[in-house]
Amino acid sequence: MYEGPLDLLLELIERAELDITRLALAQVTDQYLAYMRQLQEQNAAEVSAFLVIAARLLQIKSSALLPRPPFEPGGVEAEDDGEALARQLIMYKRFKELASFIQAREESGLHTYLRVAPPPKNITPPRLDLSGVSLHDLVTAAKEVFFNRNTMAELDTVVAMPRITIREKIHLIIDTLRSAKLTTFRTMLSPGTSRIEIVVTFLALLELVKRHLVAAQQTILFGDIAVETVGEINENEPFVIELEINGSNLIEDPDQDLK
Repeated sequence: MYEGPLDLLLELIERAELDITRLALAQVTDQYLAYMRQLQEQNAAEVSAFLVIAARLLQIKSSALLPRPPFEPGGVEAEDDGEALARQLIMYKRFKELASFIQAREESGLHTYLRVAPPPKNITPPRLDLSGVSLHDLVTAAKEVFFNRNTMAELDTVVAMPRITIREKIHLIIDTLRSAKLTTFRTMLSPGTSRIEIVVTFLALLELVKRHLVAAQQTILFGDIAVETVGEINENEPFVIELEINGSNLIEDPDQDLK
């Protein structure tokens, strides 16, 4: 049993001592079809691959026997199916030869690997500079890593997300701008701020921008957002937030927490 239709074709051409050409494929078509008649009891999935090549061989042989229409100048000539199959067979033969070479080396115990990249030249390995670092510095750094960790809750404790409101973040922005007329969005976020807190703070900033109380400007892509006051801010003014979700307008209580 051959490994596939190309393996059978290659065997028939080499047995007839022919070169792999379109004409050689037409000459071995009869032998290929004779072998196909012996595959009636084989698996249909395996026979289907042989049937595809058989149909291509019949087309190649018929086109070799029938006269071809003249080629019109300026037209696009279609790729010859025989030449395409011949190139495919040549490539298969090359891969088969390489597989045999690798298998022979494997059986001989020859395991070698080529270096693709050139070896590095005059590269000094990096060195850790510990000059000026004392034992006391190392002990202090170790204590900060191992003993100053946040207290973790027990596994059976239900951890509730802290309540974050838009009104709270509006007051935070107002208090920040009261001391400094110009600030940035990043300075209003403390280290370790959670993602939901960043989102709520940004919603509060958008509400103040919509009311023309503050102005926000981002000069570069992904840069920090500069925030400054442009109007009189009344701290006691009720802020009712209008959100649009899936095309519907929803009135949100600014004291409602987002989780």
